[in-house]
Amino acid sequence: MAEYRTAPLVSEYLTSADTLERCPADDEPEVAFVGRSNSGKSSTLNRLTGNKRLARVGKTPGRTQLLNFFTVQAGGRLVDLPGYGYARVPQYRREAWGRSVDDYLHNRLNLVLLVHVMDARRPLERFDRDMLRWCGEREKPLLALLNKADKLNRSKGADALRAVQRALPPEATAILFSAQTGLGADEALQVLRASLRLSASP
Repeated sequence: MAEYRTAPLVSEYLTSADTLERCPADDEPEVAFVGRSNSGKSSTLNRLTGNKRLARVGKTPGRTQLLNFFTVQAGGRLVDLPGYGYARVPQYRREAWGRSVDDYLHNRLNLVLLVHVMDARRPLERFDRDMLRWCGEREKPLLALLNKADKLNRSKGADALRAVQRALPPEATAILFSAQTGLGADEALQVLRASLRLSASP
């Protein structure tokens, strides 16, 4: 496990659902992870929980096909949503994922934060801009994580961060992040813990 200044969100798998009706009772604060397929959502979730095996990670885009719920040991839940955009699956499956994600985002009352994972090398593609606009229109709390920032030099990383910051809705936050190296993990954990009303220590 990596060294953390802010305690990771130690979690365990709870359940998966393909529709809103099959989700767990809406009685706990939830932080949901959303992003384009292959942006590294599952790897990001694993980094922030300190568990490389919590969420399934694969090289094939579209690996996450259900709404996956994880119980945070200290309280609340994390939710890994199906990736949007490109995925090597039939169109009808992508449409079903879209409906389940839309239903969740529109109707989940205890959604306290949306973590939007983007590839720092290709931020603000059409799907990313649509999600930012949706959050702004509904005043949803948002944390944008520019994942894979370790693959950029300092100058290009700063440029990517500024571009995303300009596109963010009010009150949203953007962080350069790397699920591989842990860059930005402590800062992200502080935001997640504050949203779940958890202390920074175990």
